[in-house]
Amino acid sequence: MSTWNLGELFESVVDVAGPRQAISTVDRDLTYDQLDARVNRLAHVLIGSGIGAGDRVALVLRNGTEYLEAMLASFKLRAVPVNVNTRYTTEEMRYVFDDAAPSLVIFEPDLANQVAEATAGRGKAPSTLARGQAYEDAIASASDRRPAVEGRSGDDRYILYTGGTTGMPKGVVWRHEDLLFAALAGGNLGGDPVESPDEVALNAVRGRTRLLPASPFTHGTAHWTALATLLNGGVVIIDTGTAFDPARLWDLTEAERATVLVIVGDAFGRPLADVLAAHPDRWDLTDLLVILSGGAVLSPTTRESLLAELPWIVLVDGYGTSETGGHGQMPMWAGQSAASLPRFHVDADTTVLDDAGRPAPPGSGLVGRLARRGHIPIGYLGDADGDTETFVVIDGQRWAIPGDLARVEADGSVTLLGRGSSSINTGGEKVYPEEVEIALKGHPAVFDAVVVGVPDDRFGERVAAVIQARPGQMLDLAEMERHCRSQLASYKIPRRVVVVDQLQRRSSGKADLAWARKRLDEVAT
Repeated sequence: MSTWNLGELFESVVDVAGPRQAISTVDRDLTYDQLDARVNRLAHVLIGSGIGAGDRVALVLRNGTEYLEAMLASFKLRAVPVNVNTRYTTEEMRYVFDDAAPSLVIFEPDLANQVAEATAGRGKAPSTLARGQAYEDAIASASDRRPAVEGRSGDDRYILYTGGTTGMPKGVVWRHEDLLFAALAGGNLGGDPVESPDEVALNAVRGRTRLLPASPFTHGTAHWTALATLLNGGVVIIDTGTAFDPARLWDLTEAERATVLVIVGDAFGRPLADVLAAHPDRWDLTDLLVILSGGAVLSPTTRESLLAELPWIVLVDGYGTSETGGHGQMPMWAGQSAASLPRFHVDADTTVLDDAGRPAPPGSGLVGRLARRGHIPIGYLGDADGDTETFVVIDGQRWAIPGDLARVEADGSVTLLGRGSSSINTGGEKVYPEEVEIALKGHPAVFDAVVVGVPDDRFGERVAAVIQARPGQMLDLAEMERHCRSQLASYKIPRRVVVVDQLQRRSSGKADLAWARKRLDEVAT
């Protein structure tokens, strides 16, 4: 009998899908049997480094088979993989190492000096393993037998570090069982969640999804969808490029006959739509069935642009957070008009709570905090204050409340308004940055935009925007203001605008609000 341990569930899938393709990259194709053998070898290498149940394994890795191998090997040993962004500064990396206290770090060779500096000064330095020749030599000399590990269960741990748009990263601690049902499709992509661990392998017999995640595996959106696909017997196509290139991504989509492409908001979606429009006959993408955006919502103009080029696909905005998993979807088809604000169909465990902690009635217009119950995380790693704010017990029911504001529509769907911490209070009026960003990106000369609040002596805050123009386009700010006034109330119009050559986003596709505020401050002074 299997358990809900993710490593053990993967083994059950290997037993039924063994000779089928599991992973495809430019350099390496692996069947399920071959992937399992490499994972087992790595698990024995980890055991030799003293790694066991509860120990943390930091992954400072770019995309490749090694990332998924390290996660699966950790799961098999009841160890805990820890995602560390390869783009972090040394100080940011040191913060995560100090917070997570990993016993082993698997890293990119070109980051060796940074990893050494970031781990220096800790009581006991972690063991290290460099990707590349050192990694391959280590696993080549290890056994490919499955490690015998006692006590595996759905209570084993997983940690996802989330940076969001502000503040230092936080480690969100999940149980394997909760993660499976909250973020990994419940062991059954496209169907009802499984009721027993043994059903995962039964579903994998017919799994045929060919998934291409566009973002780095260090982000939950990418590795959640990859793990869900592997647990369903599908194929994960890995883009090993070190920087996002929309043309290369379409090349890979075509060559690998991807059926599902996973992206993160406009930072990915808009360049992909633009390159398709510029080269309409370059790619045969008829195998592609779904584009899923997770981690950031697509603007209406980007959705419409993608569907204009790929009218047969379903375009899905998925709603979820590191603290809740995925629990809402907004599908769209060609010819369907896009809503001005994202409106999600949510599951039965999701609601909007008012200030008193009561579910907001459908159609009431009340703005509250989006919340989820059921399969939710244990809490933040070593952060009791964050736990108190985000994981709340109300009338005996435990909720995850990550801070997004929303309202419930008459049909039970939920309109997402944005992060409460990012909302702008200007003269007592609330402005949700996402609504202003959608209006700005609807202008034909705007490629990307980020909206924040800046201090104002009279109104407390005023709305401000950092904008990147489309290539070859000149922005007429007066005309842009007229465009915004046609869609927004006057108090929502940006009062300060900075135009930049390149708008900076995090590698996840999320806005870098600290950078945007710095640019606005530079112009103000």
